[in-house]
Amino acid sequence: MTSVSLLGPGDEPIVLGVTTPTAPVRVPTARRYLMCPPEYFTVEYAINPWMDPTQPIDTRLAVEQWTALKDTYERLGHQVDLIEPQPGLPDMVFAANSGTVIDGQVLGARFRAEQRGPEADHFRRWFLANGYTSVVMPERTNEAEGDFTWTGEYLLAGTGFRTDPMAHAEAQEVLGVPVVSLRLVDPRYYHLDVALFVLADDLIAYYPEAFSPGTRRVLRRLFPDAVIATAEDAACLGLNAVSDGRNVVLPVEATNLAEQVARRGFEPVFVDISELRKSGGGPKCCTMELRD
Repeated sequence: MTSVSLLGPGDEPIVLGVTTPTAPVRVPTARRYLMCPPEYFTVEYAINPWMDPTQPIDTRLAVEQWTALKDTYERLGHQVDLIEPQPGLPDMVFAANSGTVIDGQVLGARFRAEQRGPEADHFRRWFLANGYTSVVMPERTNEAEGDFTWTGEYLLAGTGFRTDPMAHAEAQEVLGVPVVSLRLVDPRYYHLDVALFVLADDLIAYYPEAFSPGTRRVLRRLFPDAVIATAEDAACLGLNAVSDGRNVVLPVEATNLAEQVARRGFEPVFVDISELRKSGGGPKCCTMELRD
């Protein structure tokens, strides 16, 4: 066994325990992401337990952290497309909530909170202006990749706080992929993407206590070798991570989770999202994957 030393956001070395020599060789795949600069980011309302409008927000710092995240993706060889931010929509930076794209088919979003409602149409127009010919706007409430996670075989679909369970059937019809419904029960983890993420096609990481007992049984059946996150991992939004099949971009505080994924042959890549976390968002929330 060998120790793993990585660079954190400030280029300081971070040592992460050990890797296992028998871990699979992980191969990254180039991805294409859509992101929105947080030019108007602030917390002026509360629609999840993380948001407190009475606390100060440093928009400049949020922009710096978001830019470091974007630069990280590009350094790893991924393409990043941008959508223009709009005044009055401070949460538009969380691009993952506004569309689900599989094989070039787009299912748009319908937000539960009225404050975020207008975001959906801005993204719809971006898709149409950028060559997407099949864009369907949903009839049921769905907050896109906030609650829809593609494994390569199944669309894992969260419900319980935001996305209407009937939206799962709608997603299956529009996207033409099998859907597995998962029920969230902890309001801190109001979206699936803050409780679970896909490491590779056959492997996920998740926090069991975020899910109902029946959903936990489903996840154990589908992913018996899953990485199990701790309460500390979940509390820093460590599961709001992005994997390209080898590199795993996750919050700098999620050191236990990083050590676990390193043992499985993945390469943890730390980013600081502390300012964006004040609105309940992390790396994945800022990142919509365009699967063309």
